Amino acid sequence: MVSYFKAKAGEVFTVDDAQHCDWINVCPPFKHGELEALAQFADIPIDFLTDSLDVDERSRYEKDEESTLILVNSPILNDDSKENEAIYITIPIGIILTPKFFITVCSKENPVLEKFLENKVKGFNPSDKRLFVIQIFEQNVYRFLEYLKKLNLRRNLIEQELYHSSRNEELQQLLRIEKSLVYFVSSLSSNELLKMKMKRTDLLRIHDHEDYLDLFEDIIIDNSQALEMSNVHTNILSGTMEAYASIVSNNLNVIIHRLTIVTIILWCLLW
Repeated sequence: MVSYFKAKAGEVFTVDDAQHCDWINVCPPFKHGELEALAQFADIPIDFLTDSLDVDERSRYEKDEESTLILVNSPILNDDSKENEAIYITIPIGIILTPKFFITVCSKENPVLEKFLENKVKGFNPSDKRLFVIQIFEQNVYRFLEYLKKLNLRRNLIEQELYHSSRNEELQQLLRIEKSLVYFVSSLSSNELLKMKMKRTDLLRIHDHEDYLDLFEDIIIDNSQALEMSNVHTNILSGTMEAYASIVSNNLNVIIHRLTIVTIILWCLLW
């Protein structure tokens, strides 16, 4: 589905006229030939759209004549309810900059973009392309930090349950958290490299704009903080799993030792 938006009086609203829109948002489901028509209309390579919809794409940017593609990984709640799947996964948000259009592409509904659609981002103006990119990065980092706090709280609650039980359900939940953290560490590392490269090459041309540059540097710092938090939580979780495995092993050894003693006593009595 391709939607067109325009800003007026500080709010974003939907328009039907693509020629006069400030922002084009692309997300499933798609009609036949819709992506090809958009690529031709916006004069961009079709790969810019298809790459943005590939969940395995890593964060990067790519230039083609007058258009630029920026891919940044974003966290979302996993809609796969299987017990062995991660709670959160990461998917790319494609940001396509052309002289006329600002295009965002995502393979699923994304809370980061929804905040802009719901006018919940202060100072949002889609006609300011440089600021829009920076604000997407900012909201994306905030989303990582929010999910990290939720995962850590969930881990603490599960650990408390493990002190009083040895059910498989708690271990499965810890495994889901661990998988989520693996996604986060990988994506945050990739995002950090992307932002550092964008800053070094001045892709957004903000070196002469002090406010934008300061905001972008703050986002890089926040991304590093989120990455460090992910690594810390991963290490704590790994230590918890190892400690619990040791406890289970020790308890098993105690049970086997007691059973051995009982067996010897019974053997002696029967002999």
